[in-house]
Amino acid sequence: QVQLEESGGGSAQPGGSLTLSCAASGFTFSNYAMAWVRRFPEKDLEWVSGISSDGRLTYYGDSVKGRFTVSGDNVKNILYLQMDNLKPEDTYVYYCAKVRREHCYGGDCFQVSMYDEWGQGTEVTVSS
Repeated sequence: QVQLEESGGGSAQPGGSLTLSCAASGFTFSNYAMAWVRRFPEKDLEWVSGISSDGRLTYYGDSVKGRFTVSGDNVKNILYLQMDNLKPEDTYVYYCAKVRREHCYGGDCFQVSMYDEWGQGTEVTVSS
């Protein structure tokens, strides 16, 4: 049974930092690209970042590029999102998601239709 469990959310001030984690189990983590997406109630899902199965390739949405860093630990089976220089508009529930296809490379891997498993989400609030 696939499980994805996010943690690390919370409150931060503008300009601050948070690190999100996503603990994965039930599948061969090192074979699958992973993604972070975010959603605020009553708003659309926004793709944040993605990483290839081997960690060599990373991808970012324009709104977080240069501020967020995605990484993965294929030994501990954990996906991370380091969020720096946080802004109030980063206030969302953040979800990690597993790409359905093994060894998927390229930006097309991170379309919402490509995800087959999701975590329960962790809330991030940025305010002064």
